[in-house]
Amino acid sequence: MSTDDEAAVAEAGSGDPEGWRNPASVSIGVASFLADAGHEVPTALLPGFLTATLGAPAAALGLIEGIADGLAGGARLAGGALADDPVRRRRSAIGGYTATAVLSSAIGLAGSTVQVGMLRAGAWTARGLRVPARNALLADVVSPKQYGRAYGFERAMDNLGAIAGPVLALLLVTAVGVRGAMLISVVPGLMATGAMLYAIRRTTRPTQQRRSVRLRLKPLLATPLRRLAPGISLFEIGNVAATLLILRATELLEPGLGADRAITTALGLYIAYNTAATLVSIPAGRISDRRGSTLTLAAGVGSFAVAYSIMAATGASVAMLAVGFLAAGVGIGIAETAEHTAVATYSPEQVRGSAFGALAAVQAFGNVAASSIAGILWTAFGAPLAFTYAAALMITSAITLVVRRAPAA
Repeated sequence: MSTDDEAAVAEAGSGDPEGWRNPASVSIGVASFLADAGHEVPTALLPGFLTATLGAPAAALGLIEGIADGLAGGARLAGGALADDPVRRRRSAIGGYTATAVLSSAIGLAGSTVQVGMLRAGAWTARGLRVPARNALLADVVSPKQYGRAYGFERAMDNLGAIAGPVLALLLVTAVGVRGAMLISVVPGLMATGAMLYAIRRTTRPTQQRRSVRLRLKPLLATPLRRLAPGISLFEIGNVAATLLILRATELLEPGLGADRAITTALGLYIAYNTAATLVSIPAGRISDRRGSTLTLAAGVGSFAVAYSIMAATGASVAMLAVGFLAAGVGIGIAETAEHTAVATYSPEQVRGSAFGALAAVQAFGNVAASSIAGILWTAFGAPLAFTYAAALMITSAITLVVRRAPAA
């Protein structure tokens, strides 16, 4: 595909707006919602479970999450190789959703920190394996001219699950306790498997299976994805974890509000962040279909630049913090939708799994690097410099995306 194809794809996006809402694509979105709601329950309860129930030090949480995130990043590359094959793509999706649900909920049975670490690592590895398969399957069931809306819907459902999960955790803890809540979280997780199975049954059954399993990145170098790679990489290296936004808000508000009110206010801002991401994902997909994914991605990155600039400069103002959180939520809703749309649009079908695996790995490892660098700068020089670093990378990424996109205009 030439670098001029984005304009053609964007122009074609004015087709039937109902085509992307077919049973298979809707089921994939439902699977994302249910899976996220399910594994967010043990995720939300994990810090308290480790420290209060098992008596582990706070450092254990950081070690467990760091190992799990690293394994998830590697698994996404492996999942990309598997997803290139239509048969393995289906198996990876079903197996990944099922294993994530079972292993995450089994943390409720853990009696030691080591057991928690092993279960969390296994769950996140399975989660990493399923991501390229899910994204490749979604491209299988919608028209290329409607990729943006389909991926926007999937991202919206995923973000909605991130809101529902913590709420579900609170309700379940009140009713059955921490361990019981974790165990019950397997229910929405397995329902996600069912939704994915339904989607798969609505696709054409593959006639043959590839013998070899390997990551095929070389063919992607001949596509426009090579032009987008620097801008996407810069974005991911600056895309710090949302928990740093929560920490920044808590630290700024605590002197005036007290610890408890500062924490609850920061969590409320985080809910607003996820809500914004949910609301903008589908509109971002529509814009990607009509105007092209590259410039849409640049707009999302620009929203992050605004958010991080506010977080670097603001004081203890709930209003300004809210603007920062909302801008970041808008940014992630736009950027993730546009990234997935670009990969689906520009990658040949036979290596689309590898393309999504590479993107997912860049996202995982880039986010680890971003949060680590920002954390070091925060500790050594303070939060303003950490967020200034992140904002500078976002500005550089947005400029790079626009410049690299220029020949296709």
